[in-house]
Amino acid sequence: MPTQINPEKLLLSKWTAAVPQNKEKHFLVTQLLRDELEVVTGCVLEAVLTQRVQTLDWRVLQDETCWRQGWL
Repeated sequence: MPTQINPEKLLLSKWTAAVPQNKEKHFLVTQLLRDELEVVTGCVLEAVLTQRVQTLDWRVLQDETCWRQGWL
């Protein structure tokens, strides 16, 4: 069952990668991406260790096989 997430409350939320790559395990949502109607469509995640950023559809964060809410 997917995790229920309110996309409006994602900004500055903390996430843990279920399968870390390149020693990047902990991430912070640093930006919300919105469409022309101001609906949240995606987010920018920044790796805490390397400061590498990645953009993804916010719905991907609901998949517990990829992401877990909080820093575990």
